[in-house]
Amino acid sequence: MFRQAGALLCIACAWSSSAGAFAQSIHIESGSYGANCGAHEGNVTRDLAAHCNALVTCRYAVASAANGTNAGTNPVTGRHDCPADLVAEWSCGQGIFHRAMVRGASRHNGTLVLTCVPSTGAGK
Repeated sequence: MFRQAGALLCIACAWSSSAGAFAQSIHIESGSYGANCGAHEGNVTRDLAAHCNALVTCRYAVASAANGTNAGTNPVTGRHDCPADLVAEWSCGQGIFHRAMVRGASRHNGTLVLTCVPSTGAGK
């Protein structure tokens, strides 16, 4: 019985170590919210990095980017007249870079999903 449990444990260890070898962790290069509306490029890099660095997959809420920024806000009316975009750039190991964008992110409360898990589905 102990021999069977030991063999099963070794198979699980080998599988988990080989699965981890395929997926690198996320390293945030840049995060911008509202650059298309005049905000500074990279204005949410730190917040995005705090949420996602060192993870394999990360869900980042548009509301997180909007907090603390006035991107897309009209200084006269105080209303969000410009549909601010959310742009994330990240790397997954040496030479593997990704970029994702939510256009008009200020118009809805979406979630941007970043990942370093290799795609194995159709078309790959």
